[in-house]
Amino acid sequence: MSKNTHTDVLLAGAFAAFSVDLLVYPLDTLKTRFQSQDYQKIYIDASKNAINRRLLFSGLYQGVGSIILITIPSSGAFFTTYEAVKSGFNKINPTRNGSSSPLFPQPLVHSAASSIAELVSCFILTPAEVLKQNAQMIRKPSTKSSSKSSTVFRSSATIQTLKRFKNPSKLWTGYTALAARNLPFTAMQFPMFEHMKESIKQYRKDKGIFTGSLIETSITTAVSAGSAGSIAAIITTPIDVVKTRIMLSAASEKETTENIQNVKDQPPEKQAQMRGSSKKSGLVVGRDIFKDQGMKGLFRGGTLRAAWTALGSGLYLGVYETGRVWLGDRHESTDGNDL
Repeated sequence: MSKNTHTDVLLAGAFAAFSVDLLVYPLDTLKTRFQSQDYQKIYIDASKNAINRRLLFSGLYQGVGSIILITIPSSGAFFTTYEAVKSGFNKINPTRNGSSSPLFPQPLVHSAASSIAELVSCFILTPAEVLKQNAQMIRKPSTKSSSKSSTVFRSSATIQTLKRFKNPSKLWTGYTALAARNLPFTAMQFPMFEHMKESIKQYRKDKGIFTGSLIETSITTAVSAGSAGSIAAIITTPIDVVKTRIMLSAASEKETTENIQNVKDQPPEKQAQMRGSSKKSGLVVGRDIFKDQGMKGLFRGGTLRAAWTALGSGLYLGVYETGRVWLGDRHESTDGNDL
C-alpha cells in the first residue's frame, strides 16, 4: 500500500465501480423485481399462471444513471477509507508479549476496516439506491401507441421516480437497512477475500509458479473476491430482501397536503399510529415476510444475488486491485527514471 497515493486508490475504486455497474446492472434489476412485494401481482400472468417474461425482462437498465453517478464517489470513499483504516490499525496493532505476531488477527482488522468504510459508503449511496430500486420497478406503457416512446420512458425512469419524493430526506429511507445488509456482508467478504488471495499467492510461490504479473494479480483477486462474495451474499439475502421492501415503500408513501391534514386532525395516539404504519422497522418487515411466505420469501432472489455478486465482486475487486497495482508500479517506474 505504501507505493499508492490516495488518488490512486480513489481512481482504482471509481473505475472498478463504473465498469462493474454497467455489466451486472440487469441482474440487479431482476433481483429487485423478484424481491418486490408486488412480484406476483406485476410479473405473474394469472390467466396462464406463468411469468410474464416480456414484462420481467424489459427496461433492465432503468435507473442506471443515478447509481453510476453516486457509486463512483461512494466506491472511491469506501476504498480510500478501507485502505487508510486498515493501514492505521496495522500500525497501532500491538504485538503479544514474547511474540512477533500482532495482538489482533488480520481477519479482525480487515473486518473492522471494511465495516467503517461501509458506513461512510452507505451514507453516500443510499439516495441513489432508493432511486434505483424504485426506477427498476417502473413499467413501460402497455399501449401500442406508446411503443415509439418506450426508449424515452425507460431513460426517464429515474426522473419519474425522483418526482415522487416531495421530501428529500426520504431519499435516505433504508440507510439503516442498507448498512445492516452491507456491514455483515463486507465483514464476512473481506476477511475471506484477503485470506483466499494470500493463500492462492502463497500456494503459487510454494509451487514456484508465482510471477506477480498484472494478469496473475487480476485472476487471483477475481477468483478470491467472487468466491467470498457469493458466500456472503447467500448468508445476507434475508437482510437484502428486507432492504428492498423498505426502499420500494419509500416512493409509495405519498405526502399530499390532504394526507398531512388528515393526520393532524386525529388525536395524538391516532397520529402516532398513522405515521408509524407507513414506517415499519426492518424487524417488522422481516417478520411480515416470514409470516406470509416463510423462509422461501426471505431468501427470494438469493441464487440470482449470489450469481451476480460472484461476477460483480470478482470483476469489481479484480479491476480495483489491478488498477491499484498498475498505478503503484507507474509511480515506482517514474520515481526510478527521475533518479
